[in-house]
Amino acid sequence: THWTRNTFEKVMGITEGDADMKLVYDVSHNIAKVERHTIDGEGTRDLVIHRKGATRAFPAGDNHIPDKYRNIGQPVFIPGSMGTASWILLGNSKSLELSFGSTAHGAGRTMSRSAARRNYTPDSVRKNLESKGVYIKALSREGMVEETPEAYKDVDSVVEVSHSLGIATKVARLVPIGVIKG
Repeated sequence: THWTRNTFEKVMGITEGDADMKLVYDVSHNIAKVERHTIDGEGTRDLVIHRKGATRAFPAGDNHIPDKYRNIGQPVFIPGSMGTASWILLGNSKSLELSFGSTAHGAGRTMSRSAARRNYTPDSVRKNLESKGVYIKALSREGMVEETPEAYKDVDSVVEVSHSLGIATKVARLVPIGVIKG
């Protein structure tokens, strides 16, 4: 959250207070935590759960979820790319059975950052985004190219897997109108 706000201020020249930015939910990804889980329907055990490219998707009623969301399930944010949708989901009970209360944290890359730099230019990325009605403001032309939408998997397909397995339920599909790249 700190770095998001810092980047917004640096790129846009607007402070957090001036932008009236409100935090919906903050959760770590790419982290290891000790959690208690049931293994193969047997008793529970303390396990170290390492989520790399993944995030928590705990179901309603789980004590790890803040009171504000406990009745509905953990909010899950699955970002797409700069030019594709992102999703808000809610964790379901199947997540505990199938994935230790986890789901994907994003669409996932289809090409490396260096491959994106070899295959795309800042102008091609900007034109592509503008053709989709997405405005971009970036500090680094190289960073913008590394995050081209073509470098990522189809986020809608990734979300559909989580939804169809019952790991998380789709709540909202968000389509970008602007991108800030620090």
